[in-house]
Amino acid sequence: MAKIAVLGLGAMGSRMARRLVAAGHEVHVWNRSRPATEAIAGATLAATPRAAAQGAQAVIAMLRDDEASRAVWCDAESGALAGMMLGALAIESSTLTPQWVRGWAAAAQAAGAVPVEAPVSGSRPQADAGQLVYFLGGAADAVAQAQPLLAPLGAAFHAVGPIGAGAVVKLATNTLLALQVGAWAELLPLLVREGLDLDVALGALAGTSSWAPVAGYLTMLMRQGNHAPQFPIDLIAKDMAYVTGIGQEGDLPLAQALAARFAAASAAGLGDENMTALVKLARG
Repeated sequence: MAKIAVLGLGAMGSRMARRLVAAGHEVHVWNRSRPATEAIAGATLAATPRAAAQGAQAVIAMLRDDEASRAVWCDAESGALAGMMLGALAIESSTLTPQWVRGWAAAAQAAGAVPVEAPVSGSRPQADAGQLVYFLGGAADAVAQAQPLLAPLGAAFHAVGPIGAGAVVKLATNTLLALQVGAWAELLPLLVREGLDLDVALGALAGTSSWAPVAGYLTMLMRQGNHAPQFPIDLIAKDMAYVTGIGQEGDLPLAQALAARFAAASAAGLGDENMTALVKLARG
């Protein structure tokens, strides 16, 4: 078993840490707020990312955004890279911009660590069950070294290319999800306004090639008004802002429209609710 540090104990990081503890690893954890770290039974609490990383064979981060990633890894005094052993794995699982991921990897290499980007597809239920889908970016030998350590957390591991490729694939995945959420947030109210029986209409649509695997889940939550956070609007709004920053301005007009829609939902006070709460904008 390995000594592994987990940095960031939000909805996903906390679940990952618990599964690593259950798998028998020696797990050291850090989070900005103390109560989150105290909820990880069997893990050792660290005062700083640097302290958590000291002596660890691998350090895994699951953080909110580029800014948090930069601070947690790269702070000269408290950052994880300042405490890592030579040759230890630096594993970044946050959803970040490819630009920053490449900068982070360069900083990790300069510190003597081995960078692997490992963003995931899946939400809280998949994290609880160890059924996340990983998009791994980095040198082939580094990816091969990281995968056994990540095995308790995931059901599928895709090596997608060099550092930065994982971020692009993850943002593409979330854009496809946002597209489905945006479409159903408008189409469900449309069906209601037109007086259709939703069970009949959705049953007919479910038999077509345009029905995506996630559609049943999204429409169920929207119909129930169940917007307990799994993937909060504020986070998907952040990801849409990130994806529209790739390439030249105007390259992604549909993604820009989605970004504007989710930003409007955040501005309307829906940011802490699940992505499906976007339907509230259409319903007024």
